[in-house]
Amino acid sequence: MLSVTGLHKSFATGAGRIKVIDDVSFQIADGTCYALLGPSGCGKTTTLRCVAGLEEPDAGRIEIAGTVVFDSSAGISAPTHMRPIGIVFQSYAIWPHMNVFENVAYPLRVARPRIAGSEIQERVMRVLALVGMEELAQRPAPRLSGGQQQRVAVARALVREPALLLLDEPLSNLDALLRDHMRKELADIIGRIGVTALFVTHDQAEALTLAQRVAVMNAGHIIQEGAPRDIYARPNSKFVAEFLGASNILDGYIAGHSNTLRMVDVGGGQKILARSDLPEGSKIQYLLRPERTKIFLSNPGVEGILQAQVVSATFTGSHLDCAVMIGEAKARVSAPTDMALEKGSPVWIQPLDIDGVILKADQD
Repeated sequence: MLSVTGLHKSFATGAGRIKVIDDVSFQIADGTCYALLGPSGCGKTTTLRCVAGLEEPDAGRIEIAGTVVFDSSAGISAPTHMRPIGIVFQSYAIWPHMNVFENVAYPLRVARPRIAGSEIQERVMRVLALVGMEELAQRPAPRLSGGQQQRVAVARALVREPALLLLDEPLSNLDALLRDHMRKELADIIGRIGVTALFVTHDQAEALTLAQRVAVMNAGHIIQEGAPRDIYARPNSKFVAEFLGASNILDGYIAGHSNTLRMVDVGGGQKILARSDLPEGSKIQYLLRPERTKIFLSNPGVEGILQAQVVSATFTGSHLDCAVMIGEAKARVSAPTDMALEKGSPVWIQPLDIDGVILKADQD
């Protein structure tokens, strides 16, 4: 388990000290993959480096597998090599003068107390088999592809049999197709060995695919934490909604009731249905995910339909990515590839989430 409590970190600049982490706390249960997700500069990598002992926090407490490795109030700060961790860096840090076997074996060769050569041989080959690299054990590092380097980096992090695996944007240097493939492989490896993992990324697809829990960070704070499906379906702010995938944020207000639902006016008298306890007249922002819509070429005559006008329809292979105007607001929606949509033609859009997400208008 990893427990981070009240973590603070700032750096000195010419303009004074800048807070990078501001009172960050979270816990990772044993065997769970936990993602810190956020834009560049939000503090996610600095948080990971503090857990690894590569940066010393200004304040806070860090406990790994029952051992306190940092506590500002108690004056405890264990060096990196004394923490039960394995690290996969963004750059992989593969040594070019070593072959695959020696790259993976290095943490064991420098370990104290010394580890017998037979045990090193057995442990290295075991983790190379885990990542599908056992047949390339003698290959020189310069002859490895990007995906193979990533596998070697993962194997080297796991060969110490760490209590906690730290991954700092390990897929960001791969091309899109290989990144998608390695994302699935990495999720499979982490799941099979059951290691506790802290994963740092700016890619929402990686976080949603790999992690059982996600913490969205911004400006040094954790904005929202939860299961990937829950955060995607119920973001607590406009920032989280927009960071976790394609989204349309429609300004509107609560216009009335329809049985147990609220009527939400999103402009020009157009109303959709949503669940909310906000009073009538409240200004809101309504989240409409492109993939959670259904498009009609004629008015189906049911409640909660938005009339729109097609701006463009782009074929993507699996669907049409459509830009439409809903009153004065431009939005993106998805449509079947066989639907005949022309620029300027009218369409009717039905949100598929009857209890759609309503954000208060004053949220960021």
